[in-house]
Amino acid sequence: MKIDSKILAFSIFHLNVLGGSAFSIQPPQKTTFQPLYSASYLSGLGDEEGPAGENSSTELNVVPASDSFSGQQASGSPLAKEPETNGLLHPVKNIWESSDSIIVQGGSLRTWSTPTAERIQLSMTSEGRPMNANIELWQGPDNTPSKITVYIEDGSLRPFNVVVETPRGPNSIALYNTGQLEFPFEACVEPDAGPKASEAIALAKDLKVVQGGALKTFPFESAVGSVQVLLRTDGRPLNARIELLQGPNNQKQVMDIYTEDGMERPFFAVVETPGSGNVIRILNTAPMEYPMMASCLPYVVAAEESLSGWR
Repeated sequence: MKIDSKILAFSIFHLNVLGGSAFSIQPPQKTTFQPLYSASYLSGLGDEEGPAGENSSTELNVVPASDSFSGQQASGSPLAKEPETNGLLHPVKNIWESSDSIIVQGGSLRTWSTPTAERIQLSMTSEGRPMNANIELWQGPDNTPSKITVYIEDGSLRPFNVVVETPRGPNSIALYNTGQLEFPFEACVEPDAGPKASEAIALAKDLKVVQGGALKTFPFESAVGSVQVLLRTDGRPLNARIELLQGPNNQKQVMDIYTEDGMERPFFAVVETPGSGNVIRILNTAPMEYPMMASCLPYVVAAEESLSGWR
């Protein structure tokens, strides 16, 4: 290969005068990607300032759909808001991690003794099959001050969580699986869990009077993952029916409740409401002389409709 003398002289001049960097290949400088909006603004959790500033975080902790709501809400996830507890602040916890669970076969009975506990929290779930159960509070021989009859279409999608008051012990909780042998479910009980009756009544908001034989409905948006329901009276017996509807006359969950004293033993439960078009219907099945008060408010409000469940 022949090199022209003029080109060689020109190259030597540039190397001596301009420096070696004139002909060296410089790698492209790394540019930091700055998003138009911060992660908190996109998820609806931060201040709506528009474009992100210099200190805005560019990391997005994306949570898979299967792990987005396992047990309780995942912490630090921009896809899910913190629970909006309208009235009761975290009254029900995930007792599956702190207490042992048992399998209740179809047609079988399980009992738990509570000699000193003032209240118990009962949770039930299944592998996606229907759940039919009777829950009774026993206090002395042939004395049943509280009864709850439960039907749930899908025990995995809508696990059951209820707080039962057990004052003046000793008491016993009886759980009877009224379903067929092919429909077992899993149950877990923890003493002294959940809110006190006096605290639940004091903190509950928007208590509405439901006269005997009257009906109240509470529709909820699709972002509501679960609903807290509180029923109480002024000391008279409580007879009520709670239905979770999703679509016209499509009952996903039904609870028939009887309490001897609605002031001392109010009914409190968390009802899972996954999907859209959920309506809670509360019916006072007692005569007109026995009114009750009901509070039905969102418990967990999530950013995604799929964020539901307790396990």
